[in-house]
Amino acid sequence: MEKLTYKTQKELIEYSIKNEIPFEEILSKNGLDYNSLVYSDEARIEDFSFSEFTPVNERKPVASNIPCVSFFSGAGGLDLGFKYAGFETIFDVEINEMFCNTLRANGAKKVLGPPDFSGNMQDFEAVIARLEEEGLEKNFKGVFHGGPPCQSFSIAANQRFSKDGENFKRTGFMHEKYGNLLFCYINIIIHFMPETFLIENVNGLLTIDGGIQVKKACELLGKSGYSVAAPQVINAADFGVPQKRMRTIIVGSRKGKFIFPNKILNHIPSGSVFTSPIASSVSNIPRNHKAESLMRYMILEFGQRDKLGRVDRLNPLLPSKTIIAGGTGGGGRSHLHPFIPRTMTVRECARLQTFPDDYVFTGPVARQFTQVGNAVPPLLGYELACAIYNSIYEKKSEAIAS
Repeated sequence: MEKLTYKTQKELIEYSIKNEIPFEEILSKNGLDYNSLVYSDEARIEDFSFSEFTPVNERKPVASNIPCVSFFSGAGGLDLGFKYAGFETIFDVEINEMFCNTLRANGAKKVLGPPDFSGNMQDFEAVIARLEEEGLEKNFKGVFHGGPPCQSFSIAANQRFSKDGENFKRTGFMHEKYGNLLFCYINIIIHFMPETFLIENVNGLLTIDGGIQVKKACELLGKSGYSVAAPQVINAADFGVPQKRMRTIIVGSRKGKFIFPNKILNHIPSGSVFTSPIASSVSNIPRNHKAESLMRYMILEFGQRDKLGRVDRLNPLLPSKTIIAGGTGGGGRSHLHPFIPRTMTVRECARLQTFPDDYVFTGPVARQFTQVGNAVPPLLGYELACAIYNSIYEKKSEAIAS
């Protein structure tokens, strides 16, 4: 697609505003589209040299079909990371039907969720029963992984009971069924006793209520026979993801002690994912923008924010700012492309989240943004899965062999 000069682009935008003509009509009339636009600095990706980025689907597996069960599966980011590390997810438990559709569209083996099952982890007893019906046995020889949404503590419980009182455990943050999905997940872990579990969550989990919630969770798992590595808040950029994304990771095992993967020395810049074109138009059509918005966007420098629209132009020389999910009603807002003054497409956001280009997101575009923004970056999942194998399963295999 032909690129405009900044001078011509500005004239077209001014014409659009003056004559109240939608800017996409002017672009179309001139045989152009939103990818024809440039910033005032006219920076082009061809003018930069970026660190090489190896997509997750081109990484080498370390394991060989170690089974996994995925909880709170979302769009399947952790599933994908574990898959390319050589693990096999045999069940996905997910409450959102659209996310279930995405999982099925990408070949998930067995999705336990709408329309034939609620997938509601709050009713953990029903989830346990369904998994047992599907043949899952206790002392599961594999991995449970999932990122439970961390709900706030019960207001009523905080008002009625002391944190140190016995009743607080029953009705406050330790209310397994209704107070916190983290503990619903833990109940399922303790019931099935998988060899290893992984919990992924928001970075604030370690500081919620002074860290009491996480401490209690680790104590419960420890008393059940797990060696639980000290929880850590990690930055996905430290493990090769071209995006700054802070997450809490908790891993425990009955077979060994988990060791976190090593951090990389140099972060991968966000510009590295834009060096090759996106072949398909699926989930890759730019949204229409008002000419007035483009007038503001096109003068931004790398990393600068448009305060009115509350969007940022990404700096291609640095990892991306966190890809966000947007609001609960569907979201749909993304950062600005580093080289084109428009918001990024779903597929461009998915690249920064390290999803392969052939991964399908179902539903309306706004909900596709939600799925992408909520996901664990598959590459981060891959690195964690490799670390689980290297520190637990590989050493166990070596011990058996000797």
